[in-house]
Amino acid sequence: MRVLVSDKMGEAGIEIFENEYGLDVDVNTGLAPEELIRIIPEYDALAIRSSTKVTKELLDAAVNLKVIARAGIGLDNVDIPEATKRGIAVMNTPGGNTVTTAEHAIAMMMALTRNIPKGTSTLKQGKWEKKSLQGREIQGKTIGVIGFGNIGSIAANLAKGLKMNVIVFDPNIASEVIEKAGFEYVTLDNLYDRADYITIHVPKMEGTIDLLDAQAFSKMKDGVMVINCARGGIVNETALYDAITSGKVAGAALDVFETEPPGEHPLLELDQVIATPHLGASTQEAQTNVAVAAANQIIAYLKHDTIINAVNVPSVTGTILQKLKPLLFLAEKMGVMQSQLANGGIKEVTIEYAGNFPDLNMTPVTIAAIKGILMPISEYEVNSVNAITFAKEMGIKISESTSQESGNFLNLIRLTLISEDGENLVEGTIFGKDDPRIVRINNFRLEVIPEGHLGLIHNVDKPGSIGSIGTTLGKHNINIARMMVGREDDGKRNIIFLRTDTPVPASVVEEICAHELVISMRTFEL
Repeated sequence: MRVLVSDKMGEAGIEIFENEYGLDVDVNTGLAPEELIRIIPEYDALAIRSSTKVTKELLDAAVNLKVIARAGIGLDNVDIPEATKRGIAVMNTPGGNTVTTAEHAIAMMMALTRNIPKGTSTLKQGKWEKKSLQGREIQGKTIGVIGFGNIGSIAANLAKGLKMNVIVFDPNIASEVIEKAGFEYVTLDNLYDRADYITIHVPKMEGTIDLLDAQAFSKMKDGVMVINCARGGIVNETALYDAITSGKVAGAALDVFETEPPGEHPLLELDQVIATPHLGASTQEAQTNVAVAAANQIIAYLKHDTIINAVNVPSVTGTILQKLKPLLFLAEKMGVMQSQLANGGIKEVTIEYAGNFPDLNMTPVTIAAIKGILMPISEYEVNSVNAITFAKEMGIKISESTSQESGNFLNLIRLTLISEDGENLVEGTIFGKDDPRIVRINNFRLEVIPEGHLGLIHNVDKPGSIGSIGTTLGKHNINIARMMVGREDDGKRNIIFLRTDTPVPASVVEEICAHELVISMRTFEL
């Protein structure tokens, strides 16, 4: 398997790739887009930072690509929906540079407050502008932290250590969690009204673009200072310029811009603005951390199917994967069987987890079932990354439920599929620790290992029907490895489930269905 490192990456990460058996790594940075498109078909994995633009055009050419790992947090440069459609896992490394970025935000706040950049510049020019560069203390001031994730929570703790009054807004984290951490949870409007400093620590997405716009600035305390070390575009730069020139905002410290590099920019002409060229994660320690993390993510995915910090598929670490493995296998095979049972377009899939599934996130199991349903009918390659996306595009409604009632089994997966032609139910369970079994198909209860060449036959319950089926299979040199027979509730029809050593050709299926006592036969390849 081959890995391409297309951006400058910490040497520790490169060494991990080089020392991994079965992996070839190429470090080829600064490539023009057309050159990257030319060589990307050769690679199974791509390690990037922020320079490489993973566009639709690049992904179209990446016919063997399985995983993209970003040595860092931001994924603005990756077309995640397109990667997902192609079944490519996209991962980042959110833990590697959290301390570094939080420290940079606090450093920027201090530098802004005490006029350190301008003081340095004027002193080097031979000037002594002590009076004009008077600052203010931060102790006792109120800092509003927008976003209490990995970075925001560290920034809040650092500010608390400076004896600032810290207030926090994050709509995605319960107020109890923030208050338990020792901080005051407030609404966004309350934060604007009270904060002497506002520091931003949220991702750039649809709901946060232009979060700080003209209306937001109008709600802020006069003389507020704004720090943005998150992502460009979260602060509306035109609105910020207007707020500074009007005197509403006393100053801003910016590490990020909507367009990077920003070139000649009105904000950079203002004395009240200090700026750095996206240095939030630029420390030796952080670059080593994210490089190592990205390398380990790629290796874990390529060699062990372990998913770590993926943004487009649930993460499944090695320990959890081991617990889920038999369930993943079972669910996928149940899905494959359901797909072959269905007639007409699939409209709805319901998955019920009944009984005891202790402390397990069953989302990967649901994805495995959907993957199994789509594999036999999709013209594209379906995997755990793109299965849900494909299902939604096909208009398939997916629902999950849990219950305690699992009949005679410790746990049970019930997979119901509704198609244009009707409804089918398949149930499966795990015997012992890791022995999967399908135990029900519609009204027929059975016990079958979900693999191999299988057949389901409905026949009239009269003497000779089963014998004629066995005779026909024997005539074509098809050996029956196992057969199970059940009777439907009305007592008029049998259901036969058989496993054969070789596939049953369509011509033989037609011959069996032509028997007077056979109603139907359907084969499955699991």
